[in-house]
Amino acid sequence: MPLSPRVPDLAALDLLLSVIELGSLGRAAQAHGISQPSASSRIRYLEKLVGTPVLERTTLGSLPTPAGALIAEWARRVVDAAEQLDAGIGTLRAERDSRLRVAASQTVAEYLFPGWLMTMRTGAPEVTIALEAGNSVEVAQAVLDGKAGIGFIESPQSFRGLQSHEVARDELLVVVAPQHKWARRGAVTLAELAATPLIQREPGSGSRTLFEKVVAHAVPGWQPNIALELSSTTAIKTSVAADVGVSVLSSLAVAADVAAGHLVVAEVAELDLSRSLRAVWPTGQRLTGPARDLYSIALKASA
Repeated sequence: MPLSPRVPDLAALDLLLSVIELGSLGRAAQAHGISQPSASSRIRYLEKLVGTPVLERTTLGSLPTPAGALIAEWARRVVDAAEQLDAGIGTLRAERDSRLRVAASQTVAEYLFPGWLMTMRTGAPEVTIALEAGNSVEVAQAVLDGKAGIGFIESPQSFRGLQSHEVARDELLVVVAPQHKWARRGAVTLAELAATPLIQREPGSGSRTLFEKVVAHAVPGWQPNIALELSSTTAIKTSVAADVGVSVLSSLAVAADVAAGHLVVAEVAELDLSRSLRAVWPTGQRLTGPARDLYSIALKASA
């Protein structure tokens, strides 16, 4: 039920109580961080609403009228209740800001998030962070369902109900075992790659989605040729290193393996698999608390 328009706002009631407690409109104005003319204006507005004077100006200061004293008695209960409400909201905010659930695609979860977390722990050690790793579709759904306060995806697709912003750049690389015939080639043609059965992540994976989108655009009529489907990047790298097949993986995921000689990058002519890694959160909402802090850390890390 809507309040009557005769009910003054909390700021005016709180000011009235301060005037009565401090005995001066000027001292009350100073306590509230406003000018004396502004304080006078608030009191006049309050008197207009209630229809009677609430303060009597004397040479000794400001004193409540009988009506003002009665209104102040009622106002005290209202202001006390408002203070309890504020304290309760503060408790809820503190509880919210003490935990953060994050959903991230596997590439981000394994190769970027640990560094972000280290920075986050340095600046806010009291925050408990829970990470759920999955493919980009699963991450988007977790954020939409409210199970995660922020998500990080690698898929090029847009998701209804989510807004996004790039936090890092990455590139997909075609990788083979050191003994594979492509390891000794100067370059592989796109046609050869398109005709080769691949070891791929499951549907919904950002890397698979990007690769299939790019190749389908470059090779009309092409259909994905999957030799083996695995949900773990580590399992894919192990299979490729054992020369089970060829795969397309994030540069972040294979950097150490390539440096150690366990995998070899096969150059593919006329193939651009650069991509954007993005933070996602519900459309129309602002990131707050630990989610905002983590987002800022991710942006700074890639700057």
